[in-house]
Amino acid sequence: MKLGARTGGQSRGIATYFEEASERLALEDGSRVGVIGGGPAGSFFAYFALKMARSAGIDISVDVYEARLFDQRGPAGCNHCGGVVSESLVQLLATEGINLPPTVVRRGIESYVLHTDVGRVLINTPLEEKRIAAVYRGNGPKESEPVEIAGFDRFLLDLAISAGANVVRKLVTGFDWDHGRPQIMTPDGAESTYDLVAVAAGVNSHIVKTLNSRDADYQPPETLRAFISEFHLGEATINECLGNSMHVFLLDLPRLEFAALIPKGEFATLCLLGDDVDEELIESFLATREVKACFPGNVVPAPVCHCFPRINVRAAVRPYADRIVWIGDSGVNRLFKDGIGSAYRTAKAAAKTVVFRGISRADFERGFWPECRNLIMDNWIAKLIFGVTTLIQRVRFLRRGVLRMTALEQQREGRKRLMSSVLWDVFTGSAPYKEILLRTFHPMFPLRLAWNLVAGNVVRTKEQGVREEAQ
Repeated sequence: MKLGARTGGQSRGIATYFEEASERLALEDGSRVGVIGGGPAGSFFAYFALKMARSAGIDISVDVYEARLFDQRGPAGCNHCGGVVSESLVQLLATEGINLPPTVVRRGIESYVLHTDVGRVLINTPLEEKRIAAVYRGNGPKESEPVEIAGFDRFLLDLAISAGANVVRKLVTGFDWDHGRPQIMTPDGAESTYDLVAVAAGVNSHIVKTLNSRDADYQPPETLRAFISEFHLGEATINECLGNSMHVFLLDLPRLEFAALIPKGEFATLCLLGDDVDEELIESFLATREVKACFPGNVVPAPVCHCFPRINVRAAVRPYADRIVWIGDSGVNRLFKDGIGSAYRTAKAAAKTVVFRGISRADFERGFWPECRNLIMDNWIAKLIFGVTTLIQRVRFLRRGVLRMTALEQQREGRKRLMSSVLWDVFTGSAPYKEILLRTFHPMFPLRLAWNLVAGNVVRTKEQGVREEAQ
C-alpha cells in the first residue's frame, strides 16, 4: 500500500515535470534569434550563442542587424570609442582561441606616461609585455589614407559570421510583440518575429529608448557626454612625441575625470571623460602646458574628426525579460573603463544562459544577472576609487607624493610596485576595481605613501626618473 502510494506520488511528480518542461521558454531546433547591433556585444553574443548551441546539439539561426559598414573610414564605420583593448581581455580572447591579428592592432601599448602639473613619470607594463592593444573600431578616422587594416568591430563581426551568423544590413526602426514573441521592424516595412532578441545597440542608438519588455521593467542606463577626437600627426611624429605609450593626464580641471592620448598608426586619439564634457572643458584641457608638450612645437593641431558620445555611468534597471535581454552598454557596463571587456562578459553570460538554461525572465535572473550584479557592485567600488583620484587631482600635496612613489618603484627592479600596479589598472581597467582597492590595503602601501608625501613636499628631492616641471 505504501509502495503504491509512493509510486503514485512519483508518477504525479514526473507528470508535473514534463508539463512544466513543455511550457518552459527555451531555444530548440529551428529557433530564431535576432541581435540588434553588430558591435562587440552583438558579435560576441552571436558567436558564443552559435558555438554553444552547436555543442548542445541545437540548430538555431542568428540574425545580426547592423546597418553600418565597419570597413569604411570616418563616421560611417565609427563606433565612437577610444579603442583600447585591455590586457585582461586580450588574455581572455586568447583562451577562446581568438587572437587579434596585426591588421587589427594599430599599436601595442607597452607603457603609460602619467602627466601632472608637478611632473610626469613613465609606468611600464607589468612583466614587460605588450599586452594592451590600441585599435580602431571602424576602419580609421576621417581623412585617413586607405590602408590594409581591419577595424576591431569588423573583425568581431566576421568572427560571428564564421560561426554561422547572418548579417542584416538594415537599420532597426521599430520593435513590438507578435503573440508573445519579439518582433523587429526595418525601414522597408519588413517585420521579423523571433524567439529571442538580444539588444546590443548601445546607449548612443535611438532604438534603445523605443524598446520595451512586456512587463515594462527595463529602464535605460544613465549616461554622461564624453569627447573623442583624432589628430593626424604622422608615424614619425607619433614615434618621437608619444612612442608606444598611452599618455594619461591627472590635471586639476573641474569636471574632468579622465583624459588620455592614445597613439595609433599615424594618428593619436584623445579621450576625455567627465561630468558632461563640453567645449569649455575641452578648451581648458588643450590649453594646458602638459597637453601641449605632447605635440610637436608645443602646438595642438586641429583634429581631423571628433564626436561627443554618451557613455554608460549607471546600469540599466532589469536588463532582461521573457525572450529579450540587453547586453553591452545598453545594459550593464564597467564605469569609465574596459567597455569592450564588459561587452564580452555580459554577451557570453547571456549566450550561456539562453543555450543551457532558457530564455525566460527567471532563466536570465539565475544565469545572466549574477554577471551583471558583479559589474554593478564593482562599479560602487570604482566610484570610491575615482573619488580618491579626483582628490589627488585637486590637491598638489597629494600629486607630489603619488608621483614620487611611482617613480621610485619604476627605478628599482624587484621591488613590489604597489602604487604603479594600482595606477596601471585604474588607467587600463584590466583588473576589477575591488582587486585594485584591496592592493591599497597592503601594509607597505600607506607607509610608502606617507613617506613619499613628506619627501615629495618637505624634502623636495629630485629623484632620477621623476621629471618635475618648473613651478
